[in-house]
Amino acid sequence: MDNKALTLVITLPLIALVLAMIGAGWRSRLRRQSDVEQLPAVPAELSLPLAAADGQYVATTTAGDWLDRIAVQGLGIRTNAELTVHPEGVLFERSGAGPVFIPAGRLTGVRQDSGMAGKFVEKDGLLVLSWTLGGRELDTGFRTRRAADKPAILDAFQELISAVPQADADSGK
Repeated sequence: MDNKALTLVITLPLIALVLAMIGAGWRSRLRRQSDVEQLPAVPAELSLPLAAADGQYVATTTAGDWLDRIAVQGLGIRTNAELTVHPEGVLFERSGAGPVFIPAGRLTGVRQDSGMAGKFVEKDGLLVLSWTLGGRELDTGFRTRRAADKPAILDAFQELISAVPQADADSGK
């Protein structure tokens, strides 16, 4: 057997093993996160957006643990998205995945960061929105395509979060 054939005989099973292990890990994560509540439905009608931007939906993770990607309901899938901030909440219209709507009453904070869930950028290059889903505290990352869009989105997030009465935020409505 020549070297090329031997390399092929060794490499193909190793690649198959690695892919099987990745699949098993993802299925295990889905089982561990099966208690995550269903996402809120997108309202039939939303007010005009306070701000909007194209960019990349990075992922949703457990709050404070930027490596614990939420796999259920497609929340861990990185994809291009359009972000709109409305008085009712925040809408991520994702390419190749379902929309994610976060009602205003569930928002708990916003910050700028340099990375999460395998996506690392320059200092303060990501907008990270903190929110609650059932009893879970989550962080969702978004990177605007144009840096000039980020200040308006950040201001709209902060305005929306500060406008939520504390009783609504505590009850998750």
